[in-house]
Amino acid sequence: MKQNTIYALGFFDGVHLGHQALLKICRTLADSAGCAAGVVTFGNHPDALTQGSAPRLINSLSDRKRLLEGFSMDEVVELPFDEALKTMPWEAFLDMLRAQHNAAGFVCGEDFRFGHKGSGTAALLADYCKRNGLPCAVVPERKLDGTIVSSTHIRSLLEAGDMEEANRFLGHPHILSGEVKEGRKLGRTLGIPTANLWIPEGVMVPRHGVYACRATVDGITCPAVTNIGSRPTVGGHRITVEPWLLDFSGDLYGKELTLQFCAFLRPERKFDTLQQLQEEILKNAAQTREFFGKI
Repeated sequence: MKQNTIYALGFFDGVHLGHQALLKICRTLADSAGCAAGVVTFGNHPDALTQGSAPRLINSLSDRKRLLEGFSMDEVVELPFDEALKTMPWEAFLDMLRAQHNAAGFVCGEDFRFGHKGSGTAALLADYCKRNGLPCAVVPERKLDGTIVSSTHIRSLLEAGDMEEANRFLGHPHILSGEVKEGRKLGRTLGIPTANLWIPEGVMVPRHGVYACRATVDGITCPAVTNIGSRPTVGGHRITVEPWLLDFSGDLYGKELTLQFCAFLRPERKFDTLQQLQEEILKNAAQTREFFGKI
């Protein structure tokens, strides 16, 4: 029989410091009750149905799951936010989680809303748990230097290229994963063999420019200089993510690669010659080595 589980409820885009507070309390409650600790999240952003449009997301669903599991969650339940879920009364939603997913308690943020037209609140959830003898915790909002930690604020920092500040609010490096695609291989002609990733559908694009990253592939982690943008020097148009993995050799095509974005180095720009581009990327590689040498 499936183990009883105490669930943290929310969308968890970015899995930031506020989310992590929920996960920590969920883990503590679960351990005290002899239950598993889990998360209930949604495969698609609820705003797409309730508001008609959804924000670009900080992370893909697979990266969100990876982050959640990294914070000691035993189970991640991903529900499709469809018309049936949108119109489900709030109490029926909790009953469904108990019947279908062995929910034995809940954790949520104080501003969490759920159920038809957002009629379910943290206070109603706490009352439901009290009536049914279930553990429950409502977690206050988290602030950092007086600013509420939120996915919306973190998106604005990423759009501005303020990666180090975004990572402070996230509580971990911003990550992006994807399969390495075959590109035009222009980097090889410059002695700079870059991998070619596509931004997953629905995921936001940080400010175009060059970043110091950590790249992980096949269990190997190394520094990487990563360009996000359209590659104007070589006449590019589609937005791509192109990391140059330093101190790495091997075939990357078709492999899953995860980038941790650590620092913004410079905006994207168009160079007059490929030689100027090459010199700038080599300079960025030195900056990346220096950055990681200091931490």
